[in-house]
Amino acid sequence: MRTPSHVAILLGTLSGAIWLLPAPPATGADAVMSLKWDQLVPPAPPKPPKAFFNDRPTDPGAFGAPAHAPSTTQPLAEGRWMSAPAKSSGSPPAVVASLDGKRVQLGGYVVPLDFEATRVKEFLLVPFVGACIHVPPPPPNQIVYVKSEGGIDVKGTFDPVWVTGTLTVTPAFTGLAEAGYSLDAEKVEPRPLKD
Repeated sequence: MRTPSHVAILLGTLSGAIWLLPAPPATGADAVMSLKWDQLVPPAPPKPPKAFFNDRPTDPGAFGAPAHAPSTTQPLAEGRWMSAPAKSSGSPPAVVASLDGKRVQLGGYVVPLDFEATRVKEFLLVPFVGACIHVPPPPPNQIVYVKSEGGIDVKGTFDPVWVTGTLTVTPAFTGLAEAGYSLDAEKVEPRPLKD
């Protein structure tokens, strides 16, 4: 028969054992998911089956379609051509809906949008150097529009950074490029280059 003192010792031992158990892993809002750029691209839809007969007409106007697509360039007075300003596609970009509201960490390069001297509060995060500036922008699901409340000091657009914050599947059109995702940054820090 156990006495009250045995029960007290047993309970004391059990409570001590509970203190020794490791803390449960962070879940929900505490966990930060480390993302890679390819995780922002939704899976490709299945390919349509190949046509049994391959005797389609080669003339694009054969079925009443226009013989040429409308041009996206406009002539200048001097007779030169230039690209039209960036425009929204009008349809929502293909994104991974399950990432909405997740706390993430994503590495990339900064394309400043709104800055004072070297302090940037709004920028595009892109997967490679020079995107949107020197080369055509990547697809919208490879561009993240980032807002940093306090701003960050940018040394250069060629320095890689880690951005941590809450990701949403809210598209943003900046005039420079269309972003498929938006991110409220908690912190932005330099990312060391791989050796």
